[in-house]
Amino acid sequence: MARSKPYRLHPLSWLEIEGGDEWYAQRSAQASTDFVVAVFNAIESICDAPHRWPKYLHGTRRFVLGRFPFYIVYLDTAELVNIVAVAHSRRRPGYWRQRL
Repeated sequence: MARSKPYRLHPLSWLEIEGGDEWYAQRSAQASTDFVVAVFNAIESICDAPHRWPKYLHGTRRFVLGRFPFYIVYLDTAELVNIVAVAHSRRRPGYWRQRL
């Protein structure tokens, strides 16, 4: 079995995770936990097989979270997976472009 690639979170993507977590925590501790687990399970899946998910904007790929209205935008390089954004699906597509 192939090893997972390492990943790097863009600092603003970390803030997006925290923002989503805070929003869900105000409504339900369980939803907050489920959101964070879903994000990091998704990142693990991405690192296991980065080419599995479809190409997106500006040379990136996108993993859509099923239960939550978020998606993970990432760049796959030879050395690692760069997590560019953990974006809410209602935000303007490509707002994270300057992070590339």
